[in-house]
Amino acid sequence: MFDVFYSLWTSAAAESLTATGKNTSNFSSHPAAMKWIEEGATQARKQQAEAAGLTLAEYERLELRKTRSFLGLNWPEVKLLSVAGTGFFLDAYDLFIINLVQPIFQYEYWHGTSYPAGLRGLVSAGANIGNIFGQLSFGFLGDMFGRKYVYGKELIICIIGTILVISLPNSIPGGGKKMIWIFIFRVLMGIGIGGDYPMSAAVTSERANLKRRGQMLAWIFSFQGWGNLAGSIVTIIVLACFKPALQDRGEYNQLDAVWRIQFGVALVPSFLTIYQRLTMPESKKFTESQSLSSSETGSIDYQKHPAPEKMNTGVAANVDGDLQQDGSLPREAGTGQAIGGTIDLAPSPTSRAKWNVFFTYFSEWRHAKILIGTTVTWFLLDIAFYGVNLNQSVILAEIGFNTGNNEWHKLMRNAIGNLIISAAGYVPGYWFTIAFIEILGRRWIQVQGFLLCALFFAILAGKWNSLSTGGHVALFALAQFFFNFGANATTFIIPAEVFPSRVKGFAHGLSAACGKVGAVFAALVFNYLQGKIGIPKILWIFFACMILGAAFTFLIPETKERDADLVDYEEVMEARRAKGGCNGNGPGSPTEHGRPAHI
Repeated sequence: MFDVFYSLWTSAAAESLTATGKNTSNFSSHPAAMKWIEEGATQARKQQAEAAGLTLAEYERLELRKTRSFLGLNWPEVKLLSVAGTGFFLDAYDLFIINLVQPIFQYEYWHGTSYPAGLRGLVSAGANIGNIFGQLSFGFLGDMFGRKYVYGKELIICIIGTILVISLPNSIPGGGKKMIWIFIFRVLMGIGIGGDYPMSAAVTSERANLKRRGQMLAWIFSFQGWGNLAGSIVTIIVLACFKPALQDRGEYNQLDAVWRIQFGVALVPSFLTIYQRLTMPESKKFTESQSLSSSETGSIDYQKHPAPEKMNTGVAANVDGDLQQDGSLPREAGTGQAIGGTIDLAPSPTSRAKWNVFFTYFSEWRHAKILIGTTVTWFLLDIAFYGVNLNQSVILAEIGFNTGNNEWHKLMRNAIGNLIISAAGYVPGYWFTIAFIEILGRRWIQVQGFLLCALFFAILAGKWNSLSTGGHVALFALAQFFFNFGANATTFIIPAEVFPSRVKGFAHGLSAACGKVGAVFAALVFNYLQGKIGIPKILWIFFACMILGAAFTFLIPETKERDADLVDYEEVMEARRAKGGCNGNGPGSPTEHGRPAHI
């Protein structure tokens, strides 16, 4: 009975607004109207639950399970996962495969002798240097022009960079000049990889439902673990295929084909994903959030600046931008359109205005401190995270794991060692984040990840000379586990949730870029410091970074079930009311006397 009355009420309300000359296109987005509609939807679900003899919570869980199809995800989520997640698989593969290729460069171009530390660090840092430019530029362009017009372009850059890397001419004399070629085009490739961070984060967070948003972002980012693992697997397979040439016949010139295949495999997921990215439509939440950018000057017209629809707390995230669930905004029969039609947004602000919006938003300490928290924690994390992952082959050689009778045996042992650490620590850490992020929250996972990594680095540094090879490997695997069931996952997730859509792209890109500054620093100085102070003292530096990271995390609020766009809208409304520029309950406003006008 209630749902019949509810449908009649919403239809009558829309008709009433039409009769009075009001714009009904914004009816379902007005704050008070939204509240009434949500209350009606909740009441309808309660009645359906009672009819089934269930509590409301039991009924909603049952409906949720009905929509699940693969690994607890519905098909729109699986589609989103395949588009954004495959990009992160590619990103991780390209970023970390250099760790497995560097020993091959040493054997091929320096015949196993000393590979200049500065040059090795530069090649390792190349992609991360490109990341910085990609994260800043694509984050800003995504906020300026929209996700639709930018998403997918970063993948094109990545493809071009990869092709140019594997096209290294053998006619270039000397290993040093060849490494300069590799460095330049890995920087180009890194620009594309960097652009994927803010764009995929924004696209995912704006399409996920509120109660599963963190889990969905964790799913996307977990593909980094599979990309890292795939690098070790591909290396083992390629080396096995070349075993007769390398080990039996000693044809070490064939290493030239090995590293080109290692790099080139990344093109496969790139071509599989690019069409879906280039054709993905704009998200509704981004479009709605942009209307607030126009309200930074002048009075706010509720007809042009409706409240953002509160992020769905129920079932599904739709990859095409609309959020759906049982009991959500009612749809007209036949058309499937929400009652009240589409949202009439304000004209998009100019590029200069959008740039000003970023600085205006972060000129307030309550916002600036959050940005400080996300940038500094990511920077501190990546010093240690990339310090280990870009130099894992160096560490394995230092602890005596990469032993063998010849170059082929040593390269194979190195790939196996990387595989063990990835399979035992790297990938499982992501799965634990997926399982617990909506239970424990983001900040708790980040703090415990920082502190436990600090513990393992302290043990490694203090006992470096007395630990066995197995002990070293086990502790590094545990550190990898708590990197990923910890800050490596959450430093990506939190900026995607804590900032509103109108500044999300650039804020996330800036946070990620600061992280990559730490990664570049680690890549450039690790090999230099190894020769000067040794790995144990480097690990004490990593320990200090982890302790500081835990401390700076407390600048960031918990983002579990936090709708940043709704918070942003309320802050803007509060600021305008304080200046006397708008009255939410005045004549002609969408609400009068605490309820939708003219009802």
